Amino acid sequence: MRKALALLVLCLGAVLVVPAQANAHPLGNFTVNHHVGVTLRPAGVELRVVVDSAEIPTLQEPVTDAGRECAAVAAATAVTAGGRPVALAVASSGLEHPRGDAGLTTTRTTCVLTGAADLDRETIVTVRETYREDRIGWREMTAVGDGVALVDPAVPTASVSDELRRYPDDLLADPLDVRSVDLRVAPGSSTAAPGGVRTGLGPVDSVVAAATSAFTDLAGSEDLTPVVGVLAVLLSLLLGASHAALPGHGKTVIAAYLAGRRGSVRDAVAVGATVTVTHTAGVLVLGLLVSASSAVAGEDVLRLLGVVSGLLVAGIGAVLLRSALRRRPAEAAVRELVGAGAPVGHGHGHGHGHGHGHGIGRSGLVGMGIAGGLVPSPSALVVLLGAVALGRTWFGVVLVLGYGVGMAATLTAVGLLLVRLRDRVEAMARVDRFRARLGGLVALVPVLTSVLVLVVGLGLAVRACLG
Repeated sequence: MRKALALLVLCLGAVLVVPAQANAHPLGNFTVNHHVGVTLRPAGVELRVVVDSAEIPTLQEPVTDAGRECAAVAAATAVTAGGRPVALAVASSGLEHPRGDAGLTTTRTTCVLTGAADLDRETIVTVRETYREDRIGWREMTAVGDGVALVDPAVPTASVSDELRRYPDDLLADPLDVRSVDLRVAPGSSTAAPGGVRTGLGPVDSVVAAATSAFTDLAGSEDLTPVVGVLAVLLSLLLGASHAALPGHGKTVIAAYLAGRRGSVRDAVAVGATVTVTHTAGVLVLGLLVSASSAVAGEDVLRLLGVVSGLLVAGIGAVLLRSALRRRPAEAAVRELVGAGAPVGHGHGHGHGHGHGHGIGRSGLVGMGIAGGLVPSPSALVVLLGAVALGRTWFGVVLVLGYGVGMAATLTAVGLLLVRLRDRVEAMARVDRFRARLGGLVALVPVLTSVLVLVVGLGLAVRACLG
């Protein structure tokens, strides 16, 4: 164990020191990515089409015949010159299966398509590629002229991703999605269009990306030694914790819910356990579906689960808000009595201590835990599928469980921190010199946290719909 911990420290140190590289597939392991390189000559058109399928599409729909795949690409590619269609033929085809995350393979298909056309005069050439439109992914186009001139081309002459070999770091949030282009051809020499500009990832994203890469490499290691196994489990805990802490997942809003409903330590632990169970079960079920049927699009399932999770959070926030607004008149009256010096018995203190939970109770705790773990992590799913492919299903389940435990640990810790902070503020509010300043704030906590839960839930649902 000491050796494993030392290796973990060294691994994290390397992650912090070594510059982060872009992931193999910037939009995730569900993607099918496209590059179309257009070359225009006086006698016709040549297209170099590269299709890069990530781990999960490769697992679901393995490609073994490059010629057949390129024929499908040609059928899904339309070219016109001067308004007339150009018939495309497959001039050559190639197929590779590079190693991907967690020991899984990816697919790289290269097709060269040619078509005859008279481009020795001014005309408009239109190229549209629609192959695998059903899958999300990077789509880029380039264009050059060989013996003809391109007038104000709308796409660059060189691929910013080196034909899908190295994706730009700075376009993860806004990837290229170029599916068609109109090119004006004229006699003469070609004019180059500018290429893309690359920048680096932020420091947090760099650390998480590097740690994820190390995690998937360990999980997919063919030589599973005890040290490698322990290190992989430790990294699964670390990545699960970071996944819960990063913005955009809505996990930490559960902590605000715990603070607003006067949650206890037991409540925080209960929510964390529910998150772990839900996330682990979600990854296992989705992994089974993806493995069993190529008709299941994992990204569509994740999008649907994101919508359901957001609506569940929003529904709980709405119930909390209604309950908090109903209690406000009675609580205001109590505060006036306290301010006037009237004695308040134990019954009031008990009601104040637990009143924030009215309206939802334990079902709300379970609902928030389910919402927090409902959307499986793609990296955890890939690790599970990789372990299954290597005949180590049990190890994949252990890593997925560790990922869920890491998520729950972060969630529980933040929840406990906010609960302690809330208790401290309430204690200060009972002191005479702070009562006027903090009394109103304490009274607003249930309303503010309810609004936060409601707004974040709606935001998560909308984001999932648009994604």
